[in-house]
Amino acid sequence: MINAHKIKQDICEIGRRIYAKGFAAANDGNITVRIGENEVLCTPTMHSKGFLKPDDISTIDMTGKQISGRKKRSSEALLHLEIYKQRPDIKSVVHCHPPHATAFAVAREPIPQCILPEVEVFLGDVPITKYETPGGQAFADTIIPFVDKCNVMILANHGTVSFGEDVERAYWWTEILDAYCRILMLSRQLGRVNYLDQQKSQELLELKDKWGFSDPRLTDEFKNCDICANDIFRESWAESGVARKAFEAPPAMKPADNPAPASSGSEAGWDEERLIKMITDQVMNHLSASK
Repeated sequence: MINAHKIKQDICEIGRRIYAKGFAAANDGNITVRIGENEVLCTPTMHSKGFLKPDDISTIDMTGKQISGRKKRSSEALLHLEIYKQRPDIKSVVHCHPPHATAFAVAREPIPQCILPEVEVFLGDVPITKYETPGGQAFADTIIPFVDKCNVMILANHGTVSFGEDVERAYWWTEILDAYCRILMLSRQLGRVNYLDQQKSQELLELKDKWGFSDPRLTDEFKNCDICANDIFRESWAESGVARKAFEAPPAMKPADNPAPASSGSEAGWDEERLIKMITDQVMNHLSASK
């Protein structure tokens, strides 16, 4: 038998973690848990997720209509409901704005793969949706192309949404993703990011399969893809405005495979700019030395 009060307490605990981590400023973010075929617990709108009480949690149906609760349900509930409709196995959804992952959302920079073993095993390829104004069904529909191939995604110019079999697991994916995005940014500041090679990456996929974690790269559809090249979601980049600008493609990926034009800051454009700068610096140094 489902203990709705205990689940509401769990939602409040995850809300506190989100707020403490800085993943939801002020009243940002929303959390839901599906407790029945047509019943979903939902956090309230205009309420800090760091100070929730079980009595603040409302119940809505699968159309978004509020059926109980003294506070109005989240304005972004339709996003959660669409995930439940597309993935009957999912029981909880967490949406928030973790700053490092949201920076990738604003830059529309694809998350590099084949760098950290834990990320390969737990997350895999992370998609970036196209942008739609939050709250409506068009916004909710942006997850449809990706929701069956991942457990966390980046919402363009907005934040993240993650989902799982309970509220804690749903939150985990967001925390892992934001920590990874922070590591990527710090590594880039140090000057370079080293990728795992194809063989080591394949070994991680085999471990993932052994431990029972699903990954599209383990299916027949993607078994021949370039593991490290964001093959799974790359066809969506043009519509979503996604292009590599800050992080070079992994060595296994050929430049011709990158859909981003050089003018938008792809690797080819970046190499050309670096070459011009190097030559200019040498000329200027030579002129200074000859004075």
